[in-house]
Amino acid sequence: MNDVLQAVSDILRLHCGVSGEIRGDSLLQEDLGLDSMGLLTLALETENHFDLCLDEPPDQPPQRVSEIVQLVITRLAEKS
Repeated sequence: MNDVLQAVSDILRLHCGVSGEIRGDSLLQEDLGLDSMGLLTLALETENHFDLCLDEPPDQPPQRVSEIVQLVITRLAEKS
């Protein structure tokens, strides 16, 4: 889980321009300042990094970093 959190944090810094502290409970929009383009970038870069499709539910998109991490862990488990 820590490896996935670190990778998501790196994506947020490198591709989404986040410079502040990134914690599992950080809200993507309110705490980290991601707008719709930032959220899209995060999703696409995460999918590319882990070579998977997040396929998050459209009616319940992830709100926190921890939700992205858990989604990645779930999709990785489904692949194996």
